[in-house]
Amino acid sequence: MIQDIKRDADARMGKSIESLQAAFARIRTGRANAKLLDGVHVNYYGVDTPLNQVATVSAEDARTLTISPWEKKLIPEIEKAILKSDLGFNPSTTSDLIRIPLPSLTEENRRDLTKQARHEAEHAKVAIRNIRRDAINDIRTLAKDKSVAEDEARRAEEDMQKLTDRHVAEVDKLLAGKEADLMAI
Repeated sequence: MIQDIKRDADARMGKSIESLQAAFARIRTGRANAKLLDGVHVNYYGVDTPLNQVATVSAEDARTLTISPWEKKLIPEIEKAILKSDLGFNPSTTSDLIRIPLPSLTEENRRDLTKQARHEAEHAKVAIRNIRRDAINDIRTLAKDKSVAEDEARRAEEDMQKLTDRHVAEVDKLLAGKEADLMAI
């Protein structure tokens, strides 16, 4: 039973790390990255549809994203969706292609993005700690019901703390890498 609790907690903590990596991918650095537009939704026949399901998004060079819609009539809708998003991008359109030049990041922008990265990392740490709390409560319930010995429950709680510490260290490592990436000129 305790092994099942540990495996479940480890899997859930791993998902928190994956979620953090996805959040970091959406935070803009100095380079063009197609994942920057993952949160943009386009009105496609009355349905809000993710941009990557109605167009091909790619990085043309280090400072330019290109969007090639699958239907030409979507170009104005895609432009509206990009302008409506809080990304601060200014798309330029040709007949069948949308280009988004990425302006250079100022020092103030870099600091703001670093704060946002720290905020996302803190959310991941809180999620990991909540998973630890739930797992320890499950272990204590087993001990209280006399399903496992108290020594075994205590060792399991220590193992949960070690597992938590390992995942929190991974979050810190990811955050340090993202901060270094953001502050690089």
